[in-house]
Amino acid sequence: MPRNVYETLFLLDSNHYSRDPGGIGASLNAMFETLGGNVLASRLWQEQKLAYAIDGHQKGTYWLSYTELDSNRLVEFNRSCQLSEAIIRQMTLKVEPRLVEPMLAHARGEIVRASQAEAIDTLVDEFDDSAV
Repeated sequence: MPRNVYETLFLLDSNHYSRDPGGIGASLNAMFETLGGNVLASRLWQEQKLAYAIDGHQKGTYWLSYTELDSNRLVEFNRSCQLSEAIIRQMTLKVEPRLVEPMLAHARGEIVRASQAEAIDTLVDEFDDSAV
């Protein structure tokens, strides 16, 4: 089974989060682990007023997770997110393998090494060249 690293940004119900911040974070990690995934980094990002109401919610709490997961388990993961009362929305993206280490370092609050910064610059240059 192909295992990839995924970045998931959750938009959480702020009321659920404020009642049990530790429990919500643990339940998000448990969701990945139940599917055989490995949580590499997971943290609160920010809480803010939404640009428009979503299902009656005026503000939301953003949670960022980096996980390693079998790609064939993504459908089950998406279904679990839909069934969760705490999750308003979520977006999951596959992380380019060359960007995994720099992004994890940044998510953990570590200093990005020069070699990691060079990898990012190389990918940006490749993207710019392919967009022309």
